[in-house]
Amino acid sequence: MAEALKSGEKRWEDRSWTSGDGLKLHFRDYAGSSERPPILCLPGLTRNARDFEALADRLAGDWRVICPDMRGRGDSDYARDPMTYTPVNYVADVEVLLAEEGIERFVAIGTSLGGLMTMMLAAANPARIAAAVINDVGPQIEPAGLARIREYVGQGRSYETWVHAAWALQEASRAIYPAWELPDWLRMAKRCMVIGTGGRIVYDYDMNIAEPFEAENGPAPAPEVMWGMYEAVARRPLLVLRGAHSDILSAEVAARMAVRSAAAELVTVPGIGHAPTLDEDESIAAITRLLARAV
Repeated sequence: MAEALKSGEKRWEDRSWTSGDGLKLHFRDYAGSSERPPILCLPGLTRNARDFEALADRLAGDWRVICPDMRGRGDSDYARDPMTYTPVNYVADVEVLLAEEGIERFVAIGTSLGGLMTMMLAAANPARIAAAVINDVGPQIEPAGLARIREYVGQGRSYETWVHAAWALQEASRAIYPAWELPDWLRMAKRCMVIGTGGRIVYDYDMNIAEPFEAENGPAPAPEVMWGMYEAVARRPLLVLRGAHSDILSAEVAARMAVRSAAAELVTVPGIGHAPTLDEDESIAAITRLLARAV
């Protein structure tokens, strides 16, 4: 692994690319070996490149790590048409990024929505996937989990201080990470929120991403379509991660995913729900094993 960072040291370069419909989109580019395929980290619905900061810091130097902000998140432009906030468009944006960077083969690490995107990228061209992590999502999504997400996405809450923001996250999500203490919640708050123009702490995404998510067809294609897409990634070295108490990826669906892939390792992270942060010891060890198969 690469050497530990000194306090305050920044390992990545902030870069951008332009979507097919003219949006300036941001990504963090962590330099690494050109002898290995780069790692592409794809975040969840309301999340951004900062979600992968700890993982990328561990891997940078040995691996090039690319962490994009999807349209409407982080430092990327907000979409002019909120109905473009769909997986199809996110994948199209990533395809442009891959083409501009000349990336023909890569490791994909996708959390939640990012896992669905990983399956879609594999379905388009499975040979380019050197290995993949599907983090706490699958071809079938539990209705209870979708209902929970619909309750909070696009709500636009704001907070006076970072501590207030951390307390609010703890109140809303303590069942997901029951062992976390205030420093953990502060770290999470700074991953998913920013200081807004009025000086208050706000979520770092366009509240309009909720519009297509609440549409009749939900955030992803039908399960039978998704199982077909999963078959593409299932042929590659694969890690399926699941939080033990996930309300998005059931134990039954995760087991089916493992059975349908001779190349898959299924790892359940104990004591948490949706989704593993990839900072857990179990997640780190499993990703290390996967990357050894990707070289």
